[in-house]
Amino acid sequence: MTSQSQSMALAVPQNISSIEAYLQSVTSIDMMDAETEHKLAKRLQETGDLQAAKQLIMSHLRFVVHVAKGYSGYGLPQADLIQEGNIGLMKAVKRFDPDVGVRLVSFAVHWIKAEIHEYVLKNWRIVKVATTKAQRKLFFNLRKTKKRLGWFSDEEVTMVAENLGVSKADVTEMESRMAAQDPAFDLASDNDDDKQDYAPALYLEDHSSDVAEQVENANWEADSQSRLLSAIKTLDERSQHILRARWLDDDKTTLQELAATYQVSAERIRQLEKNAMNKLKSQMDM
Repeated sequence: MTSQSQSMALAVPQNISSIEAYLQSVTSIDMMDAETEHKLAKRLQETGDLQAAKQLIMSHLRFVVHVAKGYSGYGLPQADLIQEGNIGLMKAVKRFDPDVGVRLVSFAVHWIKAEIHEYVLKNWRIVKVATTKAQRKLFFNLRKTKKRLGWFSDEEVTMVAENLGVSKADVTEMESRMAAQDPAFDLASDNDDDKQDYAPALYLEDHSSDVAEQVENANWEADSQSRLLSAIKTLDERSQHILRARWLDDDKTTLQELAATYQVSAERIRQLEKNAMNKLKSQMDM
């Protein structure tokens, strides 16, 4: 974490003795109005004012709590879920552009959920149950979809697959993974030496940890994201809005909806989108 992120992290109350006291504390902080939010975000963007960042973070801590409560069904500590969400909020505040025309809460929800999702996937089971995009989608929707105990029927598998836009095989595989129990890493304490039992601790060896590669990948992702945000800022306001609405927002907007907004044809919106994408690609390749 950078020194700026570390300083921003200090905005989270450190002297709260219990989760109940923390919840009471953050819910007593009022949400700020749009004008104040824009002024503070502008000051942070232009001068790096950490006091402005602290105010933005503090006013949105209650929203993190609200999001984190939606993940209480995974059996993980609420305090940890909130803490991960707070990290996402701090990342969002650092990257927030007040001139785009959206409120911080709308921008931050993606970062908050992303950090919580990563924490859930890492800690819900010892072995990762979701690695691909389809698997992650299934993991966070299958529990909501399941109406009863027991395995899905073939009709239910088909219904879930169609609703979530994944294959039936993906549904069956994820259901099996979520129902499985984690094996013990070590042998049981009462293990009989005469019995030929196996445990992962006896034969597993990790060859995947390459710190240099991890740092390189992290730097590449950060650089790519920075160049993308810079490239987006070179576009006109309409093109920026079209790209965000079509690709970056959680609820994607259709060509027809944008056409109605700008009172042009859907084909014209498609052309503007294509031109904007080409400009972005050109900027990113420079």
